[in-house]
Amino acid sequence: MELYTQSQYKQLIKNGQNRDKDHYPVIKLFMPGMAHTWLITELDPEEPDIAFGLCDLGIGFPELGYVSLEEISSVKNRYGFSVERDLHFEAKYPISVYTDAARFHSRIVESSDKLDRFNPKKPGGCTPS
Repeated sequence: MELYTQSQYKQLIKNGQNRDKDHYPVIKLFMPGMAHTWLITELDPEEPDIAFGLCDLGIGFPELGYVSLEEISSVKNRYGFSVERDLHFEAKYPISVYTDAARFHSRIVESSDKLDRFNPKKPGGCTPS
């Protein structure tokens, strides 16, 4: 499976050209049968193998940073599966909201009830210190 579509690739590169913005994740990657998840917001335009996003390896410490798409796509889990793209993922929040919620819950979460409290644009939402 391709890690991104052509239109997603264009958006990832466009986001990479404007790194100062709080982008919405463009793709969600995951390892079947494991707790590994990546929410990717951008690709480095000069080195498109390098992606930026929220990385959760399932050990309780999700982290915002850079990852090599070649490296994560080359890994297979114990069942022989490689990383896949979630075909149904659609980001509803900027990466900062996913990051704050993931740090609070010690994993990437996607439900609105868990994410809204970290969205400063929602009534009652705030960014925890």
